[in-house]
Amino acid sequence: LQNNDCCVSTDFAEENMEPGEESMIKTAENSYLAAPNIRDFHSCNPGWSSAFYGADCFGSEVHSYVKNLGNLGKQKSSESQNIDAKKVELEQLLMIETKNYRKTINFYQKLLQKERRNKGPEIKSMLPKLRGQLQEMKSKVQFLELVKKYMQAKQWGVESCVLPTVIHSSRADTLNVAPTDEPSWLVYHNTGKHNCNNQNGIRDLQAGTPLGLMAYLYSRNAFLDGYVQQFLYTFRYFCTQEEFLQFLLERISSTLSSASLEPSTSFTKICNRSFYILQAWIEDCYSVDFATNTDLLYTLKEFISSKVAPLNGYGERLLSLLQDASARKSDSAYYCSSMDKSEEEGEEDRKSLHSLCKKLSEDVSRKNFNWKLSKGTGPITHHQRERLYTISSVLPKPCYNSFTEEFPISFAKADEVEPYLLTEYSVQQLCCQLTLLQQEVFHKCHPVHFLNSRALGVKDKCVAVQKAVSTEAVSLKVCNLFLSKCVQDQYLLQLLRNADSISTWVAAEIVTCHTSKLQVSLLSKFLLIAKSCYEQRNFATAMQILAGLENLIVRQLPAWKILPAKVAEIMEELKAVEVFLKSDSLCLMEGERFKTHPTIPSAHVLAMHVQQLETGGFTMTNGAHKWTKLRNIAKVVSQVHAFQENPYTFAPDFKLQSYLRQRITRFKDADISALAADNCANFHQIPAEKHSRKIQDTLRRMKATFQ
Repeated sequence: LQNNDCCVSTDFAEENMEPGEESMIKTAENSYLAAPNIRDFHSCNPGWSSAFYGADCFGSEVHSYVKNLGNLGKQKSSESQNIDAKKVELEQLLMIETKNYRKTINFYQKLLQKERRNKGPEIKSMLPKLRGQLQEMKSKVQFLELVKKYMQAKQWGVESCVLPTVIHSSRADTLNVAPTDEPSWLVYHNTGKHNCNNQNGIRDLQAGTPLGLMAYLYSRNAFLDGYVQQFLYTFRYFCTQEEFLQFLLERISSTLSSASLEPSTSFTKICNRSFYILQAWIEDCYSVDFATNTDLLYTLKEFISSKVAPLNGYGERLLSLLQDASARKSDSAYYCSSMDKSEEEGEEDRKSLHSLCKKLSEDVSRKNFNWKLSKGTGPITHHQRERLYTISSVLPKPCYNSFTEEFPISFAKADEVEPYLLTEYSVQQLCCQLTLLQQEVFHKCHPVHFLNSRALGVKDKCVAVQKAVSTEAVSLKVCNLFLSKCVQDQYLLQLLRNADSISTWVAAEIVTCHTSKLQVSLLSKFLLIAKSCYEQRNFATAMQILAGLENLIVRQLPAWKILPAKVAEIMEELKAVEVFLKSDSLCLMEGERFKTHPTIPSAHVLAMHVQQLETGGFTMTNGAHKWTKLRNIAKVVSQVHAFQENPYTFAPDFKLQSYLRQRITRFKDADISALAADNCANFHQIPAEKHSRKIQDTLRRMKATFQ
């Protein structure tokens, strides 16, 4: 990074600096050991990458860069002043690089618009060079953000020999407990003696009691090693949300007053680490813990308002953080497929270059998507009306839920247009809109949703959730791995029911085709859509279409025999993809593609992988919980957040999406066998001459028996 002239001159920095930004980078006296500034409070947790990569999240480049940061041309200084200098220099670099990155993005967009108007060949030659510069600048910003997270994460931790102080800090008479030998609440991989002076001791945590695992959050490298993020994903296996919150609030209460007076003691470290953990919990798990538990949320708000806000600046920041998280949760369009229209300038910086260029190129070619719905709503013959009426008689009454909303656009009824409209769109058009619909429901899920799925009735079969069983009727007493009082969000059931609805819709569209020719056309289209989906890493929709095509009734249709051979081979490709997805829980995280290409995994396959990891006991003979098991589970579910960071940026077509939603809802609870029985195209037809000859032969044999 230094070789790429990342350090821009001071004149340039001041030239582009706003008044608010200038005040942000001023040095704060003793900010390392005293209560952190609000700017230090922002996004201290590395997120999913911390849970997935663990200690490898921060590579050697980050370590060496931090070591050299702030030392250039400066004399030796105290530890606190040295860290202050590093933080100031890092803030300046990050601010300048981010601002330059934004300006370059805007310039790139303007060039694309000029290219669309055919302004000249020199613009076309500039675009590839500018694209390369964008990628380089993006890498710089990401690296500096990682360095910032590293510097924040390494603060406020204590050595493992001080962890008994953390455990006993809720009692006033034990606040001054001296460091002791290895605490009995934790079990490590090696048996070597470890003391406070052993700064380079590397040990692997194997197990711990609930109290010990919570106390280990305060260890020096808990953030750096990914322990905090892994804990936030999995703590519900051994403690409730109320118990965890009470543990944090007790540590804050017992150390808050002392932390402001003694900046270099363990009290300050315990207090500030408590705030960091609380912030990370709110940022990453608000939707699954606080939004679904009003009592928990009230307890936290009341404590912050009455105890923290009057004494520490963290109070207002935490309340603001809760308010922002609540607003995001209530905003139904936050993760919708049209998010690219409402993104703020800061969010644009975090989008990958691949997604940005893809979105811009789609904006240029949007004129090609002249999709007309009137083609499929023409006049219908009397014979077709009778058949359509008969088919609709076996369909359930539509019921719009969270997946299907009230549609602002007027369409012909779903039982009047049949699948004609699907054939009017290209494979790519249908693939893009189905992907956006799938992305909408996937981006609302959380890694925690995939835990303890056996208790929700999720099983290893094609139909994961029985349609007749409501969410409230699912028994949580069977195979419940969470504590009995732990509140569990059941969004996974909605995700799986949505997948089942799409599979049923695919089968229903095919069996309701009134001619074999139309059936072949629709079979081919669905196979090609599934192929396009998995090639674009939308494995969820691809597997849903495969499940619909593997329906017993659909597999017996005569249309398969006249399907083109090249198209029929796609079925085997899809089955091979399914085997690949089931083979390894982390197969989609291999290589670098998941970082540059959007991905939507199959929810049911992922839930099955987690269930497999959950098999077996969670505790050792001494009652300690196996942290190695919990860590592996956290690593697998962390890929949910990894995939959500890189969304698809297809141009949405709301008319087509509304039509697809309407059809999916119309058929979601349909009886495929009843629909197929009403359609003669679903049966093998015997030619008229052959049928007449068989009757004559039968009559001839009957006459012979009477002679």
